[in-house]
Amino acid sequence: MMDYVIEMLNIRKEFPGIVANDNITLQLKQGEIHALLGENGAGKSTLMNVLFGLYQPEQGEIRVKGNKVNITNPNIANDLGIGMVHQHFMLVDTFTVTENIILGREPKSGGTVDIKRAEKEIRDISERYGLKVDPNAKISDISVGMQQRVEILKTLYRGAEILIFDEPSAVLTPQEIKELIEIMKTLIKEGKSIILITHKLKEIMEVCDRVTVIRKGKGIETLDVEGTNPTELASLMVGREVSFKTDKTEANPKGKVLEVNNLVVKDQRGVSVLKGLNLEVKAGEILGIAGVDGNGQSELIEAITGLMKVESGSVLLNNKDITNQKPRKITESGIGHIPQDRHKHGLVLDFPIGENMVLQTYYQKPFSKSGVLNFKEIYEKARTLIKEFDVRTPSEFTEARALSGGNQQKAIIGREVDRNPDLLIAAQPTRGLDVGAIEFIHKRLIEQRDNGKGVLLVSFELDEIMNVSDRIAVIYEGEIIDIVDPKQTTEQELGLLMAGSKRKKDGESANV
Repeated sequence: MMDYVIEMLNIRKEFPGIVANDNITLQLKQGEIHALLGENGAGKSTLMNVLFGLYQPEQGEIRVKGNKVNITNPNIANDLGIGMVHQHFMLVDTFTVTENIILGREPKSGGTVDIKRAEKEIRDISERYGLKVDPNAKISDISVGMQQRVEILKTLYRGAEILIFDEPSAVLTPQEIKELIEIMKTLIKEGKSIILITHKLKEIMEVCDRVTVIRKGKGIETLDVEGTNPTELASLMVGREVSFKTDKTEANPKGKVLEVNNLVVKDQRGVSVLKGLNLEVKAGEILGIAGVDGNGQSELIEAITGLMKVESGSVLLNNKDITNQKPRKITESGIGHIPQDRHKHGLVLDFPIGENMVLQTYYQKPFSKSGVLNFKEIYEKARTLIKEFDVRTPSEFTEARALSGGNQQKAIIGREVDRNPDLLIAAQPTRGLDVGAIEFIHKRLIEQRDNGKGVLLVSFELDEIMNVSDRIAVIYEGEIIDIVDPKQTTEQELGLLMAGSKRKKDGESANV
């Protein structure tokens, strides 16, 4: 009989109008990395929130090392050696790393918090597991990948033997993902056990021992990773065959829809992050931007959409100058924007999803008249878009924050595409999404192209850039250093260009 460190047996968790977990069983062996695989909204995070004590199940039982337990809150989970690294980090930006990690578990000495002792302990744990975190750094000053390491440190500081990682690579760069995988391997060598919530099949094949697939709240199958493959896992996850190759016809580009000339943008410190950047997007094409994070992608998008000041140069849409215009005027000129951070810039999370669907048009007829909103028209429109873009939500009145990441993204895409913009800017459009949602979104981007619109795709996923783009512009240190044809290049060649290895001779500009 196999000994399990965690057994979740026939767990049922309900919310009003929905069964999130329908009698699911998950068993974790000592010293393994066990993947929990499913579509966005399949019930993965809910199941793990039950294990961590954030939710209470209606049915089923949990056993830790063979003993039946009742986990009614996260403190009990911590005491049982269970730690959770949440998808959306629970950190205080203005606190240091140490202050965040000890919050609620402050070591005392003579009636005061012994911060020096805590710093030493955190530094020791960080070095032991190769996390390389500075205990004195302020959260607001460190990268997203480093913030995630702080969350891992927080669980280890509390003595976790069983770690739950909830979509840990959703917001990481490719390099940070490699480093995270090495960290997980180190944790296993040190005797920990890990449950990895993910829908990234590559990561499962690379790092996991077993995988449990859930679909629409039900447990489908548990498999040894060695005996399966990405195609089988994708089919089990979505209940149908999934194409990993994007089907599209040859592009038929027309005139220029976007023209960026000698663009210079400075950051808050006055340092130029875009240095005379030149770019054009044609109607009827998808231009992909490939580059390592931090080379000016975000600033380029914000300059085009009016969210960041242009110091010099120009942005032309359909030959009309929109440089430094107000964001609303720019969107009304014919730009749709799928932002890279859907929570910060794409949605008002506390609003119903129906109201989020008209954030760009709520002030126009028929959604308002004389400054008064017409909620009947707003929700009628929302119902149409929810159906058309397969947004899975209990209703149009459900708060946006209650939807899975994939369904939040579909809602944003529905809102932007429905406005029929001449240029659609898609920034990290599939970040954190499952293969089914990715396939759906890629089809929508290609539909826009085939309808004669221009699409500017910014993504850190090289296979996405290669599969979806008609041309690829490589950005490095605030400049476009080359334009390549995806059919005539490789990921390795792109990687070299992204690292600053210019194909063009010095002084010869890329054909943008």
